Amino acid sequence: MSYIGNTPTTQSFISGTDYFNGTGAQTAFTLSRTVASVNDIQAVVNNVVQVPNDAYTISGTTITFTSAPSSGTQNVYVRYLSTTTQAITPSQNTVSWNTLDSNVQGDLGISFKNRIINSNMAIDQRNAGASVSNTTVDVFPVDRWDMSGSVASKFTAQQNAGSVTPPVGFVNYLGMTSSSAYTVGASELFYVRQKIEGFNVSDLAWGTANAKTVTLSFWVYSSLTGTFGGSINNSAANRSFPFSYTISVANTWEQKSITIVGDTSGTWLKTNGIGLFVFLSLGAGSTYSGTAGAWAGATYTSATGATSVVGTNGATFYLTGVQLEVGTQATTFTTAGGSYGAELQLCQRYFWAIYGTSGTGYANIGAGGFLSSTSFSAFIPYPVQMRATPTFAQASLQINTFGYPSVTGIASNYSNQYAGRLDVSTSSSSSGYGGALGVNGVTSSAYITASAEL
Repeated sequence: MSYIGNTPTTQSFISGTDYFNGTGAQTAFTLSRTVASVNDIQAVVNNVVQVPNDAYTISGTTITFTSAPSSGTQNVYVRYLSTTTQAITPSQNTVSWNTLDSNVQGDLGISFKNRIINSNMAIDQRNAGASVSNTTVDVFPVDRWDMSGSVASKFTAQQNAGSVTPPVGFVNYLGMTSSSAYTVGASELFYVRQKIEGFNVSDLAWGTANAKTVTLSFWVYSSLTGTFGGSINNSAANRSFPFSYTISVANTWEQKSITIVGDTSGTWLKTNGIGLFVFLSLGAGSTYSGTAGAWAGATYTSATGATSVVGTNGATFYLTGVQLEVGTQATTFTTAGGSYGAELQLCQRYFWAIYGTSGTGYANIGAGGFLSSTSFSAFIPYPVQMRATPTFAQASLQINTFGYPSVTGIASNYSNQYAGRLDVSTSSSSSGYGGALGVNGVTSSAYITASAEL
């Protein structure tokens, strides 16, 4: 149907906010976008609106204050008032989203600006906020974030460890604490990281001449100061970009930003495999440390000379608000999903769990057919489509039969694991009864988990 009515031209939108930390000396700050006029923004210092031209001026992406804002965390912020437009083409009756603020795009499901899932550390399906220690294999202290080390039990990790106040706008963080004063060997490494699925970074075009630049930003709080390190790696771990950043003040939240020019070499998966690794190092020997700020054909997880968190007994390293986005500057933080429910579903693509409660009742998780003498098939409705066929684990799993007492003695291994079906073996069964698979609701240690982690 053709367009009916007056011809619209453009419509302005409120376009987000940039936050800065005043230092008491810094007067110039870099904005996340180009601004044409002081009238297109509203600058606020210590919750006081500043007068355009008198208190500050604008030149491109730089705002310069007449007097340096006082020291503080996010005590300087700039609201964008009319820098982006929505253009409507009447003849096509379509919408062109042009440079619409990425937060709005995320709310509408139009873009996936932040490629980090559970970037605000809000979801912890496995541990419910309990502390875990590192091992030599992947351990997940919160969803999508895994940690490991060459030697076990050198640090612990926990959602909201230490109970410090998070940065403004956040409720949760992931806290790591060193368990000893450990000297990291040349070929040893300790880290927390996220593996990003290839589908979620395929548009970066890394490994080609069209590779896009990205910016990694995050909030960090540590008992240590100095230079710290991390890296971006490909799935084969033969391409890496070590980076460094400085923590200036102990036990204070600081926001960091690292710009990474896209890699035009190497193989970067664009499938449901590992598209890239994001490492934040807690200690790395010379074998895993490289020159910061350049791509290398090596397995580096940190920058040369970086501080070792595990090297100081009781040292803390807290992290939240991690964002990986296309572009040369960090913009306003947003989660990948945009809401807690959507973020949970993104996490459940890789892991989900059902637990007992130590109360009463029985939690059914899937209906099945009839029991044979030793087996039972349950068709499980997954919360979301998982990345791959999951691996199941269970404790106190049982079959609640229709017309017969519950069947226990479920084997810990399974004969078949399909996308939506689980065949289990039983040591105690009764033929001819239908039933449902579930966990024992009166046992707090009862669970069934499904993992399709990268």
